[in-house]
Amino acid sequence: MIPRSAHSISRTDISDNALKVLYRLNKNGYQAYLVGGGVRDLLLGLKPKDFDIVTDASPEQVKKLFRNCRLVGRRFRLAHILFGRDIIEVATMRGHHSNAEDDTVGTAHAETGMILRDNVYGTIEEDAERRDFSINALYYDISDFSVHDFADGIKAIKKRQIELIGDPETRYREDPVRMLRAVRFAVKLDMSITPRSAAPIKELANMLAQIPAARLFEEIQKLFLSGKALATYKMLREYKLMQQLFPALKSCFTKEGDSDAERFLEAALANTDRRIAEGKRVTPAFLFAALYWGPVQRRCDELMLESDLPYVDALGLASSDVLDSSQKRIALPKRFSVPAREIWQLQLRLPKRMGSRAAKLAGHPRFRAAYDFLLLRGQIAGGEVAQLGQWWTDYQSSDEGQQQKLVKELKSRGPRRRNTRRRRKPAEPKQ
Repeated sequence: MIPRSAHSISRTDISDNALKVLYRLNKNGYQAYLVGGGVRDLLLGLKPKDFDIVTDASPEQVKKLFRNCRLVGRRFRLAHILFGRDIIEVATMRGHHSNAEDDTVGTAHAETGMILRDNVYGTIEEDAERRDFSINALYYDISDFSVHDFADGIKAIKKRQIELIGDPETRYREDPVRMLRAVRFAVKLDMSITPRSAAPIKELANMLAQIPAARLFEEIQKLFLSGKALATYKMLREYKLMQQLFPALKSCFTKEGDSDAERFLEAALANTDRRIAEGKRVTPAFLFAALYWGPVQRRCDELMLESDLPYVDALGLASSDVLDSSQKRIALPKRFSVPAREIWQLQLRLPKRMGSRAAKLAGHPRFRAAYDFLLLRGQIAGGEVAQLGQWWTDYQSSDEGQQQKLVKELKSRGPRRRNTRRRRKPAEPKQ
């Protein structure tokens, strides 16, 4: 136990809503602790995104104390205290499964060891042992403002290490998403995964196939929309996790990592990081359009070769094939898959600028995303694609008269070239 005088956490850095929950639980005779990432980030001098709380009160007891509470979760029951759009998550301290009087009621495991249901409650010591990483087994006690460190979390923070609590293989089998969390924390906090914790990841990476597709979609957003997408991508590839999350990308990956598809993906992820750093909006639709562009292009080439289809038809079929097959691993909601498909389809329309087409395209709701996508393509392909991107850049920065002039200049250059692609046999990936 680290007393208030020996740590840097101040209540002024904790949200008022989290403090309200902590104080009310404590006032009503329950233990109440700020736990996990909130404590970790405060000790690192960072601003926590969320403030999670753990207590010895059951979810039902928490609900009785707060009228603005709703209980959620089947795998592990949680209480969400609602303060407008701010949600304070309250969990009951977890215990060991061996302590359950009836192991069929609160807990359930798959044959692989993965936990399917986990509603067994216990003490703070048991809860700490059930945490995933040592840096997350830190508890801020609202009763005396001390910090409880059960797994050398302070030491791991000082060493900047991601250390799994318990046997790594067992813990990853309990919840394979922990492999993704290890990578996410390592990148986010600029830490390294200890050799002991990293050792089983490559061998167990295929266990991600057992995770519900909807849950993986949520994890993907945390991995790639937090401002460090490129570094995350590289570490996921290093541990063979990227290939498990996106099986369609396997055919695009090369040993050297320098194929056009890989270079485009890295450019897109770097652009995503830059936009987030500048406070600009980034949507999952654009992210997934970039992630699947390589597989879509490869499938498009295969369809053109097999069925002698024109590029426009092949691209439509390839888009459906890739999106449909990928849904089995990551459930991309229609509100994102439809815009992603539109971004791809607009790549065919952007070269067609004659007459009133340019003005109509510029008014399309997905134009800006498609234009940004075109610029990324031009960054890799150069040539006519880069020239097209520059034309649209000039068009958007011009007044109406200059825009009409740019369109007229296209006519004076002669007949348009048909938007076709040479049918060729897809290149075999390098081993």
